[in-house]
Amino acid sequence: MAGSRVQHLTVISPDGSVREDVMWRQLRAEAEQALSEAPTLAPLFLDAIINQPSLEAAMFYRIAARLKNDVIGQPLIVGAFQRAAAASHELGAGVRADLLAVTERDPACTRMIEPFLYFKGFHALQAHRLTHWLWLNGERDFALYLQSRASEVFQCDIHPAARIGRGLFLDHATGLVVGATAVIEDDVSMLQDVTLGGTGKERGDRHPKVRRGALIGAGAKVLGNIEVGQGARIAAGSVVLNAVPPHTTVAGIPARVVSVATPAEPARCMDQCLGEMAGYDSFSYSI
Repeated sequence: MAGSRVQHLTVISPDGSVREDVMWRQLRAEAEQALSEAPTLAPLFLDAIINQPSLEAAMFYRIAARLKNDVIGQPLIVGAFQRAAAASHELGAGVRADLLAVTERDPACTRMIEPFLYFKGFHALQAHRLTHWLWLNGERDFALYLQSRASEVFQCDIHPAARIGRGLFLDHATGLVVGATAVIEDDVSMLQDVTLGGTGKERGDRHPKVRRGALIGAGAKVLGNIEVGQGARIAAGSVVLNAVPPHTTVAGIPARVVSVATPAEPARCMDQCLGEMAGYDSFSYSI
């Protein structure tokens, strides 16, 4: 990746262990540089990154530091992360893929250390990865408590039962709501104030299924057990009540198809300009 973007290479052994971790090496180098430039923040850089043994351990420490309170202390949350990571490699893989997604897709992000330490969308995703593991392993009250705490701290409400893939980018993230039976596949990008919700008091499978590579614009509401197809785009402020075909752009209230020629990977290129299309005035609409 050119310029200030992060260079990444993680070599995984057959047993799942990391043999060469360029992402971790770069993160530590950025922390050391930041320490030299902002020594007043020394406890943050030292405790959260430089003195940690691995990228995963550093992430567990940082999220726990943000979620701790008088009810649950930081060691308890770190311990839960460690149990989840020991039981499955999925948590660590998700951390890395999400971190890379932010550094690749966010033009405001010039260093890996920025989402790692500061971005609440990235932090909300990692908190969810823990609460989801707790939910699946019978610790539902702990999962719900951490969900409540994460919603308070990060302004994102993601139910622990929701199934989320790797490589997500939650840009700004404030106001995000994801229901219990929602599914979000790999490499999806969503902006602030998105709702993946139900349509009423129905029970059972009632929330959207967002397929790989989709892009959902700010303020969009996707309601009901409907599918947002692979590589689809949903324009900002839209209310989506019906399935969105793959590689299609929808906009409006209620949303309708406005283009079937979306970029190949809208979630990666973050192309949010609809441009001139049939049925719309000849000026740009932003997603």
